[in-house]
Amino acid sequence: MWWFNAAGESGLTSRNSPELGLREQHKFEKRQRIRAAVRVLFSRHGYETATLRQIAKRAHVGLGTLFNYAQDKRDLIFLIFNEELAGVADEALKAMQTEKRLLGKLIRLCRLHFEFFAKNPALSRILLKDMTFYSEGKQAAEFHRIRGRLLSGIEDAVRGAQQHREIRSDENATLIARHIFLVFAGALRWWIAGRKPNPREGLADLKRLFELQISGLHPSPARGMTSPKRKRGLARSR
Repeated sequence: MWWFNAAGESGLTSRNSPELGLREQHKFEKRQRIRAAVRVLFSRHGYETATLRQIAKRAHVGLGTLFNYAQDKRDLIFLIFNEELAGVADEALKAMQTEKRLLGKLIRLCRLHFEFFAKNPALSRILLKDMTFYSEGKQAAEFHRIRGRLLSGIEDAVRGAQQHREIRSDENATLIARHIFLVFAGALRWWIAGRKPNPREGLADLKRLFELQISGLHPSPARGMTSPKRKRGLARSR
């Protein structure tokens, strides 16, 4: 089991299981030591300053062993985040099902991510700053699979909203979902860049952005505007 303190340092308690052989147990422990070392060194010294040799030394593994787990320093960021993010995604997708309307579903999905990233802003900034769309590396692939699950969940929510006429049904649900996700990703990066990112404030700002999106997709014409169908009817009556 893992624990994390306020400085981002982490520890590992024993995970002895009859299902794990001795070799698998050693491999698991190496992976967790590497993850712990990355968390500590990136938190203390920053992503740019910490070196792969320092990480390998602190994890008590050879430099070659380190490359068995991650392709490069960027990939190490995904290594320390992927397991937790997979769990957050699971919870977030389940939480969406408790809401009926699109906005409620989106807020449920995003709230857990804001709370998660707020636990360690220094490390979260590294991940969210310029790596959200990075697609290379052993661990990056898993990160993007998690992102794909979130996109699918958003797309399902969009299709449901279209069926219930919450939003326009003549637009592609996949495109709308990507638009929503990009707003979410941008809002996260904007928020985490703050000095003391507050999850509640960040979520409130994102909610307003979502409201603007949904209002823009509403099927009824804006006040004072005449829909194309209405315009054609008026023309025929003249």
